[in-house]
Amino acid sequence: MSVLVVGLSHRTAPVDLLERATLTGGAAEKLLDDVVGSDHAGEAIVLSTCNRVEVYADVDKFHGGLAQTSELLARRAGVPIDELTPHLYVHYEDRAVAHLFAVACGLDSMVVGESQILGQVRAALRQAQDHGTAGRTLGALAQQALRVGKRARTETGIDRAGRSLVTAGLHEAERTLGPVTGQTALVVGAGSMSALAATLLSRAGAAHVVVANRTLANAERLATAVGGVAVSLEALPQALAEADLVVSCTGAVGHVLSAEDLAAAAHARGGKPMVVVDLALPRDVAPDAHDLPGVTIVDLATLARVLEATEHAEDVEATREIVADEVTAFLGWQRASQVAPTVVALRDMADGVVRAELTRLAGRLPDLDPRARAEIEQTVQRVVDKVLHAPTVRVKQLAGAPGGDSYAEALRELFELDPQAVDAVSGGELPLITTDNDQPE
Repeated sequence: MSVLVVGLSHRTAPVDLLERATLTGGAAEKLLDDVVGSDHAGEAIVLSTCNRVEVYADVDKFHGGLAQTSELLARRAGVPIDELTPHLYVHYEDRAVAHLFAVACGLDSMVVGESQILGQVRAALRQAQDHGTAGRTLGALAQQALRVGKRARTETGIDRAGRSLVTAGLHEAERTLGPVTGQTALVVGAGSMSALAATLLSRAGAAHVVVANRTLANAERLATAVGGVAVSLEALPQALAEADLVVSCTGAVGHVLSAEDLAAAAHARGGKPMVVVDLALPRDVAPDAHDLPGVTIVDLATLARVLEATEHAEDVEATREIVADEVTAFLGWQRASQVAPTVVALRDMADGVVRAELTRLAGRLPDLDPRARAEIEQTVQRVVDKVLHAPTVRVKQLAGAPGGDSYAEALRELFELDPQAVDAVSGGELPLITTDNDQPE
């Protein structure tokens, strides 16, 4: 089996397509079931964030796995496969490992180095584990990706290489409005991104922070934490008319801020400028609101262009070196671990031969002195151990190199090992590799 990645992200697809392809409700879990129920995949993890939708699958055939996984992704995303295909990227085997490690480090994020992706990878792994679709291969890969992401943030300044989407959005708003100090701010939504926005706005000296949310209790909880006031979505038109800066991130399906609502707010403001920072995907702001006079929309597409220039070259390069080193280490460990069941099966076979021969000896020499019998048994076992020691140690070393799986196959052929015996050994969980900088959770 080999790891296959099929996905699309802010790098390959326009925002409108990304928001259409967002997996809402239980679509991600249904996609997990679809993939492992297909002809070529045994494991699956789905990573769905505001900037990417990716399927990781452990497949037995590249072309068959690619075709089926792409079709299933298109079906659950609700986008025709012909429309989705030009924007899909595909990674396989070594490149798939490298891609996930880079994603976990934040190298592939819209905001380079952002830390939220680590939590999103962890959540995707947990979802797959709870759903029974992450096994030996993808479970170990995702766990190691989390460790690589933590190592990169410990050893480099990658987490400082890019600003958070919220910080970047507020910075862009200030280019139109000036400093946040003294402004009236409206936060639409009460999730983690909205909470961060409300906190930053309060710290920056916003005169008023208003929180609007469908569930008023959640809005009140956030408003209380930042010294603001809460309103329901029914009161949104009035709140919009009073807001200089609006930050929206609700995760709702459909547009929360229509062109009509924003046009009415702009009219009520008498030409006073308003900036709306839309951090949601699917977008909270209707596309036809972008041309309204007096209203400046800052969305994810805008931030993507702005943030391209925020990379710190040295930190990014150092992180890329860490990813390259970790990919080499992981692939070597993976190849070596694949030969381990063959080595165990070989030793089990040898032990079986020793036991059979000693039993036969006991039948032929029933009166053999017990001390002599024990000495013979120890001698035979030592001979077998010494004969097998060098080839089993060497095959583990060779297995860590590219193409190393051929040595395990050679052992199985030379010693005529029972495939079922090897599979039985392979059924156990593989130990996770760690670095000096990060221990298992």
